[in-house]
This record gives sequence, C-alpha cells and structure tokens, in this order.
Amino acid sequence: MSREIINSIILSGLFLLLFFLAEVLYHKFKVKVELTRKFVHFTTGAITMLFPIMLGNHWFVLSLCASFAFILIISLKFNLMPSINAIDRKSYGSISYPISVYTCYLAYDYYEQNYLFFYLPILILAICDPIAALTGRKWPKGKYIINGDNKTLWGSSMFFLSAFILCFIFYFVMNKNNFMWLFFINSLIIALFTAITEAISSKGFDNITIPLATILLLVALNMLHT
Repeated sequence: MSREIINSIILSGLFLLLFFLAEVLYHKFKVKVELTRKFVHFTTGAITMLFPIMLGNHWFVLSLCASFAFILIISLKFNLMPSINAIDRKSYGSISYPISVYTCYLAYDYYEQNYLFFYLPILILAICDPIAALTGRKWPKGKYIINGDNKTLWGSSMFFLSAFILCFIFYFVMNKNNFMWLFFINSLIIALFTAITEAISSKGFDNITIPLATILLLVALNMLHT
C-alpha cells in the first residue's frame, strides 16, 4: 500500500510537470495551442502507460483521474492553463481523457489484467488521434463537418493507417501464437471501426469513444475467436 501511495505521488508529479512544460511552451516559446494540446495529449498517454506497472488497485487510478479531471474543470471555469484550453471551439477533450483512462484500467482489471485491454485503447488514442488531427490540418483534403467540428478524409485515413500498424504490432508482440492472418484481420477491424468512431465523434468526446470502441471490439473479437 505504501509503495502505491509513493507511486501515485510520482505519477501526480509527472502530470503536473507535463502541464508546467505545456505552459512554458505556450507562454515563453509561443507554441500554438493546437500543438501544446497534442503534446499534452500524447505525453499523457505515455505517462498512463505506467499505470498497470505502478498501480495495482483501481482506487488509486480513480483518485488520480478524478483529481486531474477536477483540476481541468477548474482551469476551464477560470480560464487557466491556456496551453490546453485556449482554443476557439467548444471541446470536452481534456476532461474526457481522465475518464477514458480509468475506463481502460477497469477493463484491464476485469479481464484478468490483460494488458491488451489497457495499452491498445490508450495507445490508439494517444498516437492515432493526434496523427489524424495534425495531418488533417497540414493537408486538409476532403473536408467534412461533424457537429461543428472540421474533419478531413486525409486525417481519417491516416488515423486508420496508423491504428492498423499499431494494432498489428501490438498483437504480434502480445500474443504467443503465430496466426498472422488473425492478427491482420483483427487489426483491420479495430483500425476501421475506431477510425469511423473518431470521424463521427465531436467536441473532444473522441477521447472517450475511441478507447470505448477499442475495448468493445476487443471483447467481441475475443468472444468470436474462442
């Protein structure tokens, strides 16, 4: 118990350091908010990779996620942390992120601490979502609008491609059998449906819908193959 308390303090310090660095990048180096948001998005995912290793009880994960959700809500209410919040659209992405992390940890815990149920949803969210946003902004081909959010076919395509590669690598590393065709099919299904989920989600709720869709697909595929 004392070890997990110490680990919780360490993880809290890492998150606070991340928020501080984002503010420094925004205020001192004039990095655009869209980039600092993606930096926080990606790095948050990297830090949460430590949760299954450092925290063995979901209550510690809940306390961390709830604490930072509270901080983010306060920052929105009082216009703090512009490196995350100073955007010209309504988004609940920063608040949704802690919810998705705790949901993934619950799935990991429920399915006998199967790392696939935690790491794959978080990695797809942390890596593929920023790739879609940044490439779509850089090369805005095939624009479309979902509930006021601007999206692009190019961004959605890059989400699909990066999710497929990530899933295939993850299946290959995490599974001991050699059914390469099964890795391919599973990766294709997860990449396709999470890309569709990202495309139809708006106002930052993709931070919840993408991991949730990944978990549901993992459950369905496991049932199908057993």
